[in-house]
Amino acid sequence: METFRNIWKIEELRKRLIFTFAMLFIYRLGAHITIPAIDLSALLEWFDSQKSTVLGFLDLFSGGAFKNASIFALGIMPYITASILLELLTVMVPYLDQLKKEGEQGRKKITQYTRYLTVVFSALQAFGIATLLESLQSPSGAHIVTNPGWGFKLLTVLTLVTGTLVIMWLGEQITERGIGNGISLIIYWGILVRLPQAVVSVLLDLKNGDKSLIVVLFVFAFMLAVTAFVVFFESGQRRIPIHYARRVSGLRGNTGQASYLPIKVNVSGVIPIIFAQALVMFPMTLAKIFRSQSLTKFLSYFGYGMPMYVILYIAAIIFFTFFYTAIIFNPVDTAENLKKYGGFIPGIRPGKATADYIDDILTKLTFWGGIYLSVVSIIPMILMSGIHVEATPFIGDFLDRVVPEFIKNGLGFNFYFGGTSLLIVVGVAMEFVSQVESHLLMRHYDGIMQKGRVRGRR
Repeated sequence: METFRNIWKIEELRKRLIFTFAMLFIYRLGAHITIPAIDLSALLEWFDSQKSTVLGFLDLFSGGAFKNASIFALGIMPYITASILLELLTVMVPYLDQLKKEGEQGRKKITQYTRYLTVVFSALQAFGIATLLESLQSPSGAHIVTNPGWGFKLLTVLTLVTGTLVIMWLGEQITERGIGNGISLIIYWGILVRLPQAVVSVLLDLKNGDKSLIVVLFVFAFMLAVTAFVVFFESGQRRIPIHYARRVSGLRGNTGQASYLPIKVNVSGVIPIIFAQALVMFPMTLAKIFRSQSLTKFLSYFGYGMPMYVILYIAAIIFFTFFYTAIIFNPVDTAENLKKYGGFIPGIRPGKATADYIDDILTKLTFWGGIYLSVVSIIPMILMSGIHVEATPFIGDFLDRVVPEFIKNGLGFNFYFGGTSLLIVVGVAMEFVSQVESHLLMRHYDGIMQKGRVRGRR
């Protein structure tokens, strides 16, 4: 309580926190305003039949707004897609690479291009959603769109594009005038609002006798352990010692300085899981939308919880972990910058030898980072529905005999925090706490964490 009183004493920090929560409240308010000409009950009925598809994945990042067909249904995904695409293009397009190296002015130019791409992506997605909604019926036969036609399409595109731009503006305002990264906090807030629903669901199961108290306590302790596991890996880093040569200027000189180059275990963050989920869910989504029985039967072997799904999912996560890390971290550029400013790694020659040394360490860390992301992503599947190992080709019967029941059948919990959401919640919370701590420590107050500050913060 003393820490929270100290937060309230600092006028600037107090204003920033109030502004941040006010912007997040506006975001949640817009998530409950439905676009016109939609039968919401029919839409919810249809959406419940679309589990384990890309549509549910999009609903996660919109904080439930996609499922409600609200004005914020697209969420911040078009902006994230545009940002990732520009990051990929920076490696391939010399002009963008040059802009990135120009500092503040170049960053503003890239941000402007990101906004333009956001408008394009959101318009395309909005038109696709409007067309899809017109063609759908609920399982009971009710039409989701009450007044289809070009008027509905144009109104939906205009509404959803405007909603995405408003969310983008809210995120930028939080980053500039609030606490933390605005875009990350918007996603975090959209995920966190599901927590009360999860708690109520567990309590109802406990009251109705569907779950025993021992099982509920076990799952609660297990979730705490998984959260601690995520915090441990997210803050883990390899620190490469860096020494700077002694420089002499005129009659004055300075002694060499020692520092370190931190490389996180999980350099790529949550991006590999996002790519992997979209990849493995997309075929099943198409099969359900076009209602192809032959395609659905074939893809059932790759459905959620099936062994082939798990294998492809893990392989995709590890692949995208290496792929995205290679894009955002270039050992050659790092080695050149060290050489340029007189820095070197003790015992390693500057230049190519340094780049190879950093690349070797980065490869090892990336491998374990990919394994860590895979484990975190599979855990929610075990909690909910389990892994149907009996469907594994050739060795299914053997696995069915040796694998524990809770892995094969799951624990039957509606786990609202999958691998992607868990990483976002923990990562954003750690960053938010570290920024609040920075404001407190600048004014000689103790931080939120009484036994030490958050590791790995800036």
